[in-house]
Parts: sequence; structure tokens; C-alpha cells
Amino acid sequence: MSIATKHGDGGETALAGGVRVSKASLRVDAYGTVDELISAMGLARAICDRTETRELTEKLQRELFIVGGALAAAPELHRKSPALEMTIVDALTTHVERIEAIPGMLSDWAVPGGHAAAAAFDVARTVCRRAERLVVALRDSGEPVDPVILAYLNRLSDLLWLLGRQLEKEAGVDARLREDGSGPGWSRAW
Repeated sequence: MSIATKHGDGGETALAGGVRVSKASLRVDAYGTVDELISAMGLARAICDRTETRELTEKLQRELFIVGGALAAAPELHRKSPALEMTIVDALTTHVERIEAIPGMLSDWAVPGGHAAAAAFDVARTVCRRAERLVVALRDSGEPVDPVILAYLNRLSDLLWLLGRQLEKEAGVDARLREDGSGPGWSRAW
């Protein structure tokens, strides 16, 4: 058996369930971007020295395989992954709230690049936001999308931003956008 099936040489691919679609379809673009996100998070995890963050990131990558699988399913299958429950979004929210509670965490926007692993989490966050936009476009086109997927990607991007800020803070890196401290008393991922 080979990974090179040659079935996609004409620009089509099969969704889970065997339905063939264009590789340019919104559904393929959405789950392909989730795949890209998994890889971006893998890079961030690989260069991160913080054990707790590495372990959390690997857990999130595994959850994203479930999200990608749900997006890759042919809509006519009408199947919902049992792992896509709001409890996974609630778990992300708990992590967000835990990190936000660290004093000084939300002092200003951040300029990526002062810390390698934090910058890698920033890249992952931007890929996550793109995945979210593509899932919204898929839904807006009339395709069925599990609303848990959108909530998950939205919350995950917040968490990825905060993980980067936490790494910078613990490393003593000042990545504030405004050197004079004139920014708002809070920050959020875009």
C-alpha cells in the first residue's frame, strides 16, 4: 500500500465517506487549514521548553484531529463526532481564564518575535483564525457545520495567544506594542 494513490492527480479528493469533491472546495480548505494548524502547533510544541505547555499543546493537537475529521466528513453522512461536545470548549475556557488571571498578562497588544516559542504560538494563532474564517465561510455557503467547531476554534485562538504571552512573561520578555504603556488595560487575540 502506498500513500501515493494517484486518485487526486486530477484535482479532486475524497471526503470521509467516499464522496469526491474538488480540492479547492471550502470544506477541503477548512479541514486542510486545521491540518496546517496542527503542524504549526507541533512546531511551537517542539521548541517550547515549558513542560505543561508542551503537554497541553499535544492534547489540543489530538483534539484538532477530531475537529478536522468532523469537517472532512461528507455532509450527507449526518454524523456527529461524540468527542465534539461543548465540554472541550469549556476546557479551553478554563485554560484561558487561568492564564488571564496571571497579574500583568493582559497589559497590551504584543509584538511577536521576542521569544521563539511564543512567536511560534503566534503563528499557530493566526492559522487558527484563518481556519475559523474558512469554517464560517463553509457554514455561510449553506454547508452544515457543527457549531462546536466554531466555538472551539475561536476559544483555541485566544488560548494560543495567551500561551505565547505566558512564555514571554516567564522568560522576562517585554513584547508590549506600546513602549510608553499608553495602551488599553487589556488585550485580546484578534
